[in-house]
Amino acid sequence: MSKNPAKAKRNDAEALLELLKTVLPKTALDPHLVEKIYAAVESELLKKNRAVAFDKYCERMPLPDLTADTLAEVQQQLVTAFGGGDVTIQPNPKEKSLAVEVSMPDGTQLVKEIKVRPVAEDGEEEAEFKPKFVAFPLSLPGDPELIWSLAKHENLSAEEAAIALTKAEQGFWESKVGQKLLQDRVERSFPEFIARVPSGVLVEVGLKRHYKTPEPVKILRRLKT
Repeated sequence: MSKNPAKAKRNDAEALLELLKTVLPKTALDPHLVEKIYAAVESELLKKNRAVAFDKYCERMPLPDLTADTLAEVQQQLVTAFGGGDVTIQPNPKEKSLAVEVSMPDGTQLVKEIKVRPVAEDGEEEAEFKPKFVAFPLSLPGDPELIWSLAKHENLSAEEAAIALTKAEQGFWESKVGQKLLQDRVERSFPEFIARVPSGVLVEVGLKRHYKTPEPVKILRRLKT
């Protein structure tokens, strides 16, 4: 049975991170240095995985022509898939191609050239690449013991997801629905935002809400054998 290369790479990365968790504390005495090394390795693995996902996404991107409607659709799909990044597209009618660049908040530059190609016939079109959702728990500075259970696309770092969430919250309160709620004396707060924001607004920026209310941190008290 053939092995899924993308899944295999993801499993290898997870195994490497688990190994570092075990080895680093034994070889580096400074706990702050351990955290820095682990964070740096995790960041590099995330960048590589994101680059692979970006290439696959562009390879499957329909581009039948370079009309304004098609370019607008491509731009919107890239913004949705790689929320938090600045998307720039530049058509080249002479070469019949489209240059795509996504600048991520961490400085990563994702660049790809997409050739104009006919849309696959019914039954031949490949499944659209959709990043998986992974756990994205967070807490507010004023109450760090309450954990909000959210999820983010696997190709977003925690920092990028936090930026996307902040922008989504700001956009929600500035929308007609948000302004109506404020007029009805609803408090402009994160709990009210999470409880009332439509799920589609979060999905558009690569996020998802599991629960509308937070859960307290559970301390595991292991029994001695």
